[in-house]
Amino acid sequence: MLRRWPTPLVLNLLLGIPGVVPIWLLWYLISNWTDPAPTENDGMALWLVIIVPVVGLYALLWWFPNRALARRTTLTAQNYWLLSAAGTLLPTAALILLDP
Repeated sequence: MLRRWPTPLVLNLLLGIPGVVPIWLLWYLISNWTDPAPTENDGMALWLVIIVPVVGLYALLWWFPNRALARRTTLTAQNYWLLSAAGTLLPTAALILLDP
């Protein structure tokens, strides 16, 4: 049995470092969809061609190790996935908060 929370937290912190890119891409897509920039006149189709594979690949990279680890840990499912999501978002939050 794995320890309760350090292993999932470390795994998701490490997965959150490359996760900054897909999270930023999703933010950029949503922000331009709701309030498009005046210079974004190429449409959103090109962005979807870029975002779908990047986010899809990252989702698979995130899902498979977490699913395997979720079975081996003693945390409840709700606590495990909450800790995993928080650990994944922590590097992005740190970049946002520490931006000069």
